[in-house]
Amino acid sequence: MATPDACPCGSGLPLAACCGLYHRGAPAPTPEALMRSRYSAFALGLTDYLLESWAAETRPASLPADDGTRWVRLEILDHGESGDEGRVHFRATFREGRRWGVLEERSRFRREAGRWVYVDGEPQVHRLKPGRNAPCPCGSGRKGKACCVTG
Repeated sequence: MATPDACPCGSGLPLAACCGLYHRGAPAPTPEALMRSRYSAFALGLTDYLLESWAAETRPASLPADDGTRWVRLEILDHGESGDEGRVHFRATFREGRRWGVLEERSRFRREAGRWVYVDGEPQVHRLKPGRNAPCPCGSGRKGKACCVTG
């Protein structure tokens, strides 16, 4: 079970020793590390970091507050880099009230002045209907009814 100070990205490390380093200004060493830190920033509501780590030509002017979404699990499906270009294919599970969903995206990254930035992605959102006796979508390995899924 994750500790209260565990990084939301699922690394098992404390936030301060994981994505918190990048949130405080250290450059992410790989596109995957930047993706994990951006996921953690979404989970923690760090919109300034999200905007700062976004390529200028695709960055929105602002991000709306998203207090109703609780990000519960990140899975990195594939990742790589070639020179100053990078890619990460990930799946992020979230909960909005009693509804569950999955955001799956193939993201593109670019290194600019020694720092990786998020360029864009191809997002797909799917709703989940987890059963009470099915594995919990949060990834705990427990049945939904004994974890996060309420009847």
